[in-house]
Amino acid sequence: MTSILAWLDHDTKARERTLRILNLFQERESRDELGLGVIRDSFTDQLFPGTSTIQTRLRYMLFVPWMYRDLERKNVPAKDFARQAEEHEKALIVVLKAARQTGIIGKLAGSALKRLPASIYWNGLGVWGIRLTRLSQEEYHQRIDALLAQRRALADRARAARERGDDADAVRDQAATWHPCLPAPPPDFPKVASFALTGEEAAFLRDRIRESCPHSLLAHLAEKVHDIDVAAPWELSGYGDFPVQHKELLHHARLFSELMHGAALLYNVQLAELSGARTLEEHRQALMTWGKALPLHELRHWSLERLRELVDSPGHRVSPHTHDFVRKWRSLVLDAKQADLLDNKAARELIRQRECFVKRGQSRFANRRALEQWRGRSGTGRLRYRWATARDLLNDLYQGLDRRGKHAGS
Repeated sequence: MTSILAWLDHDTKARERTLRILNLFQERESRDELGLGVIRDSFTDQLFPGTSTIQTRLRYMLFVPWMYRDLERKNVPAKDFARQAEEHEKALIVVLKAARQTGIIGKLAGSALKRLPASIYWNGLGVWGIRLTRLSQEEYHQRIDALLAQRRALADRARAARERGDDADAVRDQAATWHPCLPAPPPDFPKVASFALTGEEAAFLRDRIRESCPHSLLAHLAEKVHDIDVAAPWELSGYGDFPVQHKELLHHARLFSELMHGAALLYNVQLAELSGARTLEEHRQALMTWGKALPLHELRHWSLERLRELVDSPGHRVSPHTHDFVRKWRSLVLDAKQADLLDNKAARELIRQRECFVKRGQSRFANRRALEQWRGRSGTGRLRYRWATARDLLNDLYQGLDRRGKHAGS
């Protein structure tokens, strides 16, 4: 990956964006066979910014800065910084396993783990305003000597400012890496650790979400405890009382999920036919079941122009070809009899052309080797926009806030 990204070294934003895209291929819910990931990710980043499907527990948002802040205070030089950080992270895995915690990243892989928590949470730490440096993780490791030197120089300037009666904090904060209100770790950390947030820690994380992502559904749900034991965010019991922008976004996200699920199912039907897979009948039945449950009235009156407005943004450029594919698929679904969609030549050809366009030489329709590597199903899950991850993080937050309330009341 280093060689692939070398040309991006001069552009931190482009590098971070490219790393996130490449990392998606390692995430367990990211199978995007028909090139719809940019729309999925646009919805997700508006609803639950800073999350990733391979995040597990919320307290990692504190473990990572605690570790790095400790290394900074010890003035660990750049030549040793990345190595010592990795050693700290792998040692934490052992501590958490001994404490019988659930949701440990690297519990099974152990020392062979390729993606450590700091890498997985780095983007979220920035999005939530906990990480103040805009450097990539690799750049942060490489430039730590310069950062610490700058911090020492600014500390001298801050002392001089205090002597003059000026604002010393404003000078000192110019070199801050982490939010100044980051709670201190427990005195026995990292020798002892768990995922249970203290009340202070939960309040800090809630405030960071609220201040950094104020218009997100995540911030709304973080404000107070909600019943979040549902399969999708649009099934939340408080949906009717959500702010208008959240209801509209969820409405479009739900219809997009409902509609395009059928495209993924038909794709799997076609692959099963081509490969002679035993899963053919399973996929045929799934497509029939999907068709019978479709909210046809809503889909018929769904504004695809408004969908375009909602999902197109500087960070998520949806190509005209992708919008056109969604439009054509909807037209075919609405015009075809559901019982006939399985054998609809136009629908099948649309799916084939789209997959060939997205995958080029790796198309399973055109590349026999690629077809042989297909494992019987791919990308058949309904889009939930990282809801499972957001739900887990919110559960951790709610438990921490509950401890805070009990402590305040005692």
